[in-house]
Amino acid sequence: MKNLILVCFLFQCILGFSQKKTLQTKFTSEKIILDGKLDEVIWQSVPIATNFVMFQPDNGKPIPENKRTEVRVLYDNEAIYIGALLYDNEPNKILKEITPRDDFGAADFFGIFINGYNDGQQNFQFFVNAPNGQADCLATDSNGEDYSWDSVWDSKTLMTSFGWAVEMRIPYAALRFSSEKKQTWGVNFFREIRRDRQKYSWNFIDSKIGTFTQQNGILEGIENITPPTRLFFLPYASFYTYANDEQKTYGELKGGLDIKYGINDAFTLDAMLIPDFGQTKYDDRILNLTPFEQQFNENRGFFTEGTDLFSKGNLFYSRRIGGPPPYSPETNTNEKIIEDPTSVDLYNATKVSGRTKGGLGIGYLNAITKKTYATIKDTITQETRRVLVEPLTNYNVLVFDQRFHKNSSISLINTNVTRNGSFRDGNVTGLIWDLNTTKNTYNLFGNLEYSYVNDIEEKKKGINTSISFAETSGKFRYNLGSKLVTKDFDNNDLGIIFETNYYSFDGFTSYRILSPTKIFNSFNTNINSNIQFQKETGKLQSNEINLNVNSTTKKNHYVGFGINYRPVEVYNYYEPRTEGRYSIDPSRLGGFFSISTNYNNKFAIDINPSIAVLNEPQRMSYGFFIGPRYRFNDHLALYYNFNFFRQNNNKGYVDSSKDNDELAPNTIIYANRNAINYTNSLNGKYSLSSKMNFNLSARYYWSYTENKSFFQLQDNGRLTPYDNYTEHKDQNLITWNLDVSYNWWFAPGSQLTILYRSNASKYDNLINKDFGNNYTNLLNNHDLSHALSISVKYFIDYNQVKNIL
Repeated sequence: MKNLILVCFLFQCILGFSQKKTLQTKFTSEKIILDGKLDEVIWQSVPIATNFVMFQPDNGKPIPENKRTEVRVLYDNEAIYIGALLYDNEPNKILKEITPRDDFGAADFFGIFINGYNDGQQNFQFFVNAPNGQADCLATDSNGEDYSWDSVWDSKTLMTSFGWAVEMRIPYAALRFSSEKKQTWGVNFFREIRRDRQKYSWNFIDSKIGTFTQQNGILEGIENITPPTRLFFLPYASFYTYANDEQKTYGELKGGLDIKYGINDAFTLDAMLIPDFGQTKYDDRILNLTPFEQQFNENRGFFTEGTDLFSKGNLFYSRRIGGPPPYSPETNTNEKIIEDPTSVDLYNATKVSGRTKGGLGIGYLNAITKKTYATIKDTITQETRRVLVEPLTNYNVLVFDQRFHKNSSISLINTNVTRNGSFRDGNVTGLIWDLNTTKNTYNLFGNLEYSYVNDIEEKKKGINTSISFAETSGKFRYNLGSKLVTKDFDNNDLGIIFETNYYSFDGFTSYRILSPTKIFNSFNTNINSNIQFQKETGKLQSNEINLNVNSTTKKNHYVGFGINYRPVEVYNYYEPRTEGRYSIDPSRLGGFFSISTNYNNKFAIDINPSIAVLNEPQRMSYGFFIGPRYRFNDHLALYYNFNFFRQNNNKGYVDSSKDNDELAPNTIIYANRNAINYTNSLNGKYSLSSKMNFNLSARYYWSYTENKSFFQLQDNGRLTPYDNYTEHKDQNLITWNLDVSYNWWFAPGSQLTILYRSNASKYDNLINKDFGNNYTNLLNNHDLSHALSISVKYFIDYNQVKNIL
């Protein structure tokens, strides 16, 4: 009997998954004016998409009649038009915060998902919130939603007595579809009623199935349209004025051009000529005590937009292109560096990406950077010389990603960095597979990557490989995996990797509710564990067990907590910064608690305390994060974050005989230290409209490390007191960043930006524990710089200007 019930249940799931709603559209020769009124006669004759069902939190529940949604679709020779009536029995309670692009804010929104090939691989998603703010993204099941992708389309919303309405015009140039005479598109419509945090879709999206793109409905009726020439130009001009406290002021004029060209209905060429990244967001620098470099977010549009293919295998870290030079200048006696570049300029960058109807995705990215020099001055003769720190360099990424069965893929990726002359070159090739069962219930994922580095004096070859198996549907889910990274695997020329020379095993199991309960709208808990061994010696490098709980209450407050436990000592082969040496880290028990109140409320707050205790006398860490936010009205909002973190009696590397000739050979010095971090940040926005915004972003960061005593690292990984060390190795870093900007989307795809920026930083070995004095001294020192920039970018669509031309 139980088996029969199970079979019936599975049959119903399969049947429900296979059922797709169908909507007919109609050609219009009537001009559609986007005003949210839907008063053109043609709107009344087209079929309606209705009967929405809930996606979250109560998956599958029909939308109430008094909150019904009615959607119509028209098309002409240039675009499709979407008209939606969104009913609400309490229209005065509709949330409508005005926000910048790609920020939904506290507002109701409506969206359409379009798959022009109807192949379940990729959705083009377009959203409009109640105050007419736009958001768009590319969505795949493997990479989720990529909001760095931006397209040019138009919309208009209208608040009404019954709720609100929206009209959208999406040109064919913003989509991908075949050249067939009769089109069949995958489509879905999406709506969120923000005050209830309820999300609905037209075609049912079953949350038990780990896929969005395969659960679209069908749009029929589009015939005899031709994919347009996708050729766009984005010329820009920028003017910068720089000043600092030394009264040095100068101006700089920049100009350039971005080009986007549709090679065919599948592939697009992006080219960036004379790049200008002067208005990208600043980096959140920290005092980094780890043996690994700090990894920064990518803020440059060219390297974030539509780069889902290039993320395959995690072999591409775009900040390598145009980042700090890889070589440091060497000085002689009486010399000092007077100009040390922190970045490398680009000549140009291009990329080609897209996917065929047969599921083959191809991505190609190439960038060339300029020769870069440091300047060194002899303090006695006053003569200067230039030292090459980055030669002319070519960066290249090539990806082939074949998808099949609508939910699986096999990818081949190659990254290559070639430097002119006698400098290091690097090449990495990876094979990645992501295989899912037909009903998306199980997943097999793995990779095999090979690196070859020609570093002139040595050549290195290495392997990075992993495999995992997971159940990906239902209330209970699990994952089992293992990984191997050899000693000489190195993808750091165009990627980033922190740990090598190990093998590991990990496991994960979770439970979640699929429908709300009396207490929770959502609830999930998971336990995961990882164990890692040094490849050559077999010594235990890591052993962690974590428990995490995440929940959302009926009032849409988030509550979560976690416990992390390292039950035994582990061998740390990275902290000594010397090959073959290791130190021993003690067992550890830690935990955190997190609460985030409902962002729909004018006042909301995030709180997150954490603590960890290590099995050494008085060694522990603790921190506290608090983030209040207040929405004064639909135009103005401010967000403040304060983060404090302290480590007591932390043990870590400070010096060695490699860097200090006064130390005996093979000597490594550790410090017993207290490390304290403070981060204050303030963000705000004032939106005149969805196309005109003022933005504020400020960050003050202070971190210092105070050494209390010193130890020598022994060959067995233990530390013994070292009283003869007299170097002053305290560290103190203070940074300040302020951005105030005005952004105006004055035409589709065209933007005017005015940015004021100030920044300062101070790093030394002197610690002043007076918080106020540190802040004042930083802003009064000569390192404080100011910049005012004005940038205009204008979007030109070839299809709109070809007749004029």
